[in-house]
Amino acid sequence: MTTKPTTARTYNQNHVPRKYAKGRRRVSIYVAWSYPGEAGHDPSELDNRFSTMTEVRRVLWPAYEAPQWSDKLRFQQGIAGSLELFFWAWVNFQELVGEVTGNVVPVFQRVDQAGFSLPLDERVLDDADTLFVFGLDHLITEQVASASEIEAVRAFLQREGTCLVVGPHHDVGHSPDGAEREMEYQHHGDALVPRQQRFGGYTRSLMNGLGIPIENRWGLRPARQGDQIAPLSVASDLDTRGWLDGVRNFNFHLHLPHYAVTAEDPGDVRVLGRQPIDLTRPHPFTNAGNKEFNTFVWMPPSGTRAGDVLVVDSTVFSTLFGGDESLTRFWRNLATAA
Repeated sequence: MTTKPTTARTYNQNHVPRKYAKGRRRVSIYVAWSYPGEAGHDPSELDNRFSTMTEVRRVLWPAYEAPQWSDKLRFQQGIAGSLELFFWAWVNFQELVGEVTGNVVPVFQRVDQAGFSLPLDERVLDDADTLFVFGLDHLITEQVASASEIEAVRAFLQREGTCLVVGPHHDVGHSPDGAEREMEYQHHGDALVPRQQRFGGYTRSLMNGLGIPIENRWGLRPARQGDQIAPLSVASDLDTRGWLDGVRNFNFHLHLPHYAVTAEDPGDVRVLGRQPIDLTRPHPFTNAGNKEFNTFVWMPPSGTRAGDVLVVDSTVFSTLFGGDESLTRFWRNLATAA
């Protein structure tokens, strides 16, 4: 995942705001979950929870059998352990962006491990130029953006040069039909994902409040070419900012959301990247005739909104699911956007 830290790690301290410097973007990550709410789910409940670390070890054996992951005196073996894997896997992205921009990349949580609550307000927004909001909150935890948070983000986007990157995760098993849920499960093929796992209540409410007509649907398995994910279908003629310059593919993940454009008149919504789907495994979305899903969407500045809005899944910034030169090129593009 990443190399051993070269400096001491700290925890439980307040963020030190970064000063603005032209050409050096300040990038922040906001994880829209309640950590205690996710970690505290009853493991005997099958749906709408993350896996325990013990389940991860069993399904992915022997990948996590080193003492670093399997020793219960060194690493948590419940749901909290699998949550900590996300933080490990974001480090490479944080380090690369830090090297490119010269600024540290803080990770904020809506409710953190110690129970400190942090709404999305000026404490997060004032020293950020690019803000990532990762929608990894299960719907049952009822994380919803308040009116004041929506207005704070709206004001953030009125600032020249800002960028909001929203990443609601997949929505598996929304149907009440058990047979359809089973079809979805067999399609993605991940034993760690239950028949129903619905994410992104916070990001859905934030996008709805901001008038972003996009909704995360399904959990679709990308097609592969050999041992790699199939290349993206890129609408280069619409990509006038070069977000996907030099980008062939993202990383392979078994269940990625389709970002459906819900407005009859999409206006400024530009679908820049579509991912081919594994058609060897039936799914309601492909049975309806679809062969690709929307994986990267851009809304350029418009009206009073001076900032860009991007929609892409948080897994694209995680090394839990691999990565290559194409992926790091995408990271660099975002970090160096003028």
